[in-house]
Amino acid sequence: MNNIFKIDKIIFLTGTCFGLTSVILGAFGAHGLEKLISQESLQTFETGVRYQMYHALLLLFLGATSALSTKAKQLIFYLVLIGVFFFSGSIYGLATNQLTAFNFKNIALITPFGGLFLITAWILLLRGFLKIKSK
Repeated sequence: MNNIFKIDKIIFLTGTCFGLTSVILGAFGAHGLEKLISQESLQTFETGVRYQMYHALLLLFLGATSALSTKAKQLIFYLVLIGVFFFSGSIYGLATNQLTAFNFKNIALITPFGGLFLITAWILLLRGFLKIKSK
């Protein structure tokens, strides 16, 4: 299998899984957590869901574009993958902290690093598009 098609398939599958789980988590937050956590924590949880969905859509776009090199796609993919896990994942943990035995406040510092990975992915996407020569 050609390497570009392999990475595109991985990007599509990851984007689809991120989208699917963000819908599931959004529904869980709206219907399952509303009586268990504060309104402020619920809004925090929804922020994680929203950013996960934004980046699911980004991955679907990334897998579909032929405007970027395979190397650029891979780098952006890994930045988004790590960024979503660090950013949204830590937000889910922090928002539901009172429901678990683990204190997610101990790892709260990974949230801004997740955001930094996501920002870097967008910057690399922009850079890749700026490199496209007009015909």
